[in-house]
Amino acid sequence: MIYLDNAASTKIHEDVLETMLPYLKEQYGNPSSIHRYGRLSHKAIEKARKQIASLINAEPSEILITSGGTESNNTALRGIAMKNPSSRIITSSIEHDAILEPCKKLSQNGFDIDYLPVDSFGMVDILELKNHISEKTHLVSIMFGNNEVGTIQQISEIAKICNEKNILFHTDAVQAVGKIPIDVKELGVDLLSISSHKLYGPKGVGALFIKNGISIDPVILGGGQENGLRSGTENVANIVGFGKACEIAKTHLDENLSNMKKLRDYMIKRVLDEIPQVTLNGHSESRLPNNIHFTFLGVNGEDLIIKLDEFGIAASTGSACSVNTQKASHVLEAMGFSLEQITGSLRLTIGIFNNEDEINETVEVLKRVVEELRSVSPFKEKYSFGLN
Repeated sequence: MIYLDNAASTKIHEDVLETMLPYLKEQYGNPSSIHRYGRLSHKAIEKARKQIASLINAEPSEILITSGGTESNNTALRGIAMKNPSSRIITSSIEHDAILEPCKKLSQNGFDIDYLPVDSFGMVDILELKNHISEKTHLVSIMFGNNEVGTIQQISEIAKICNEKNILFHTDAVQAVGKIPIDVKELGVDLLSISSHKLYGPKGVGALFIKNGISIDPVILGGGQENGLRSGTENVANIVGFGKACEIAKTHLDENLSNMKKLRDYMIKRVLDEIPQVTLNGHSESRLPNNIHFTFLGVNGEDLIIKLDEFGIAASTGSACSVNTQKASHVLEAMGFSLEQITGSLRLTIGIFNNEDEINETVEVLKRVVEELRSVSPFKEKYSFGLN
């Protein structure tokens, strides 16, 4: 198998797994218990909290541990909104559903939500942001790097605008943390979401950075864990694994960034040079180092994924079209893509365990299956595919 769907989830790092095992076997105490078993579990969580904080240059006290990116996003939006019931929220039209769905629910409950448009590269217009800000705006939430097309937003500039207006700024950084350098102090963000399984840690755990001094309402109530902001007995093994994954990501950040970017650029060049009627989607420069998103005109993306899977290659459409709902990608729609362009999209996301041989093999398979699919495409008369 060649796994090129690392934006969806990553392989758990061997060192992460080894770190987790004792907390699944011998050290199974409840962190809230005051006996030795409990104290060991509590100590392990606090160590992990420091490791998570260190990756983004935050203070351990600013890290709220959650079940993942979705809960972190919900906590940020709903926690701030409930604290400020008359506020307006600004977000973008290309956010992950973990932002759009909470916004939809808040809208149904009387909150005003403004959705910023994006350009054809998926970039938010800073001038549009300024124009949407009003006296009632209390929170802006713009994702760091898009999960489909990989475009990285102007986060520091957005944060500066929000800081000048005394508006809270949250960013969904699930796809970015662990892949590129992120310093919350330099960026000036107030809240930032992270997910463990996007950076070679276990699934079911994540974090929300909340800058010291910011007050939010808890979304989950109960026994008062996580300083009363997220009740429930902690998943110690997963938290420990998450912390270790963050430590590894920080140690090897420059090396991994360089390698992924090299493979990304190499694959993009080969595909654009060797396959006709292909376009690269997203920003060409301000882009996540592991993200590649193409449109193959005249090809159905889901058919392409199935064909690739037959050759042992895992990829995705980048949520371009749901099998169950046949819903077109809201990201590509917001970027002005036609239904035909959306249908022909393919997302390939590189990880730290991929190599050049896998990229070469994938390109050769792509050339073969794209030509095969185009030979029976209803659009073959419309486009010059260069078919043999």
